[in-house]
Amino acid sequence: MADEFVQSLARGLSVITVFDAEHVSMTLTAVAARAGLSRATARRLLHTLVELGYVRFADGEFALTPQVLRLGTAYLTGLGLPEVAQPHLATLSGDVGESTSAAILDGDDIVYVARVATTHRLMRVGITVGTRFPAWATSMGRVLIAAEGADATARLTDLTLQPLTPRTLTDPADLAAEIARVGEQGWALVDEELEVGLRSIAVPLRDAADRVVAALNISMHSGGGDPLAHLDALRATAEKIRADLSMLA
Repeated sequence: MADEFVQSLARGLSVITVFDAEHVSMTLTAVAARAGLSRATARRLLHTLVELGYVRFADGEFALTPQVLRLGTAYLTGLGLPEVAQPHLATLSGDVGESTSAAILDGDDIVYVARVATTHRLMRVGITVGTRFPAWATSMGRVLIAAEGADATARLTDLTLQPLTPRTLTDPADLAAEIARVGEQGWALVDEELEVGLRSIAVPLRDAADRVVAALNISMHSGGGDPLAHLDALRATAEKIRADLSMLA
């Protein structure tokens, strides 16, 4: 309710969320601008977060500390998905020789909740648990958006589709058609739309009630073979994780 809303807490959280892979450290002015706050308000919030250990200040710029991971620990632990999915993703990664991941939908982004990476790096930005990417431009995100059914169209209408590579789908109609196709076929393939040289295939992960709760993917270099060759293995892994999650329900 409105009379129970704590504005200072909301602003503090907004400051934390302006940091991402493209904005690892920022000046006070940059943080204030991205958070939509005055410099004075941003300064007070940042120094409070520094005092609490969630933010550090060095060389004129602020950056998050690893302590922010504690904010999501309770959720991830309660979910049970990371612990259940991790060994299955590790087995799949070993079988296909590629990186594997699990992610959930959070607003317009996907958030990685489990990850097994190969020794060869696929992206400029390192991917770890908690990494976020725009859902519409990723294979896992398109699977999760497609699972929303009729709500997917409304979600796409409100998005600003900025090209991430020369191959990124940015036409709303084309993207809506692709999301519909993903929903019909039950898997998504994204070829160099998130980053040049990266291909990824994803399938939904369902719970015992047949609800899509996450997505799994296999990612590889664009010259590393056909991702569709791993579709059956990816689907089988999703079924194994689903079975394990059902036992915990």
